Amino acid sequence: MRDIPFFRPLITDREHELIKETLEKNANYMVENLENNIKDFFGAKHAITTNNGTAAIHLSLCAMDLKRGDKIICSVNAFPSIAQVIRHFDAEPIFVDINEDDFNIDPNELEKILKTQKHKKLKAAFITHVAGQSADMDAIYALANEYDIKIIDDASRAMGATYKGKLIGNMRSYMSCFQINPQVQHAVATTGIIITNDDEMASRARLIRNHAIINDSFDKDGNLGYMYDVIDIGQKYDLNSLCAAYGIAQFEKLGMFIARRKAIAAIYNEELKNCPHITTPLAKRDHIYNQYIIKIDKNRDSFARELKEMGISTSLHYRPMHLLSYYKNKYHLRVNDFPKALKTYQQILSLPIYAALSDEEALYICNAVKSVAQSRV
Repeated sequence: MRDIPFFRPLITDREHELIKETLEKNANYMVENLENNIKDFFGAKHAITTNNGTAAIHLSLCAMDLKRGDKIICSVNAFPSIAQVIRHFDAEPIFVDINEDDFNIDPNELEKILKTQKHKKLKAAFITHVAGQSADMDAIYALANEYDIKIIDDASRAMGATYKGKLIGNMRSYMSCFQINPQVQHAVATTGIIITNDDEMASRARLIRNHAIINDSFDKDGNLGYMYDVIDIGQKYDLNSLCAAYGIAQFEKLGMFIARRKAIAAIYNEELKNCPHITTPLAKRDHIYNQYIIKIDKNRDSFARELKEMGISTSLHYRPMHLLSYYKNKYHLRVNDFPKALKTYQQILSLPIYAALSDEEALYICNAVKSVAQSRV
């Protein structure tokens, strides 16, 4: 039987070369090199790396000095890390329903929330760009301007995605948060990234990133000096050189990764376009297919189980936040509070899509999907 994981990394000689250089030369410049590469790519003033994607999200809110009782808007259809970091401040996540076609936050629903939540405790909105397709940023920026809130991009699945020709991370958002690795657990190496053009936020994020110890207390090798001072409440979110080396090699492949995923998506689109019970993703805007999310109109869960029996791992992006026990109980949320997210969740299934996936594996997945779908006709 086949064994096709939901994701596996593509590692070449470049990763080995940079990691070897790091080990042999104690190459602590790798972090700076990665940040410079990212900054140049996005055309941004500041790129702050962290040790993982969730740390980048948390650090961005630390830099904003979020307080207890503050409110942050986010899509109900996002990975739990967004709401979790908000709760770590004893702040409140305000959930918003989504568009059924592209799974991104619905600007009309966002406007309803802004009208009802308009007060000084509302600080920002996290905008998740689902699967590598941007949300409707013109509408979102217009609302942010009208209601005077900051926009933070949750672009964990949108590295290299564009909106009307401009890279997410080089638009009008206050900050944009990315990650290089897609795995939640057992990643080879992890890197989180904050992009911003705000000097104050960048300075504060860099300070907090390493215990809020004043930077000139460290020597060139990263050792703490004889005397040091701590001037704020800090975290330990700095990136190590080995992860930076791996991150550089992976970041250099970004264009190739995107092109390869688009090629796989083209295979899926063609092979599954007439498949019963299956709806392929709608590309309303530039789509870089970090996830390939289909809709299944008949018994999604058994569909996924049958694919697993054929050696194909799948996933869900995402289980709506209001269905998760903590948020459901904490905020007394009802199943039908977010009807579009609920309806979508009952149908969606993410198929494997990554650069290391071969055409032959992609076709096997398509044939398996068609076989399971045909059995339901």
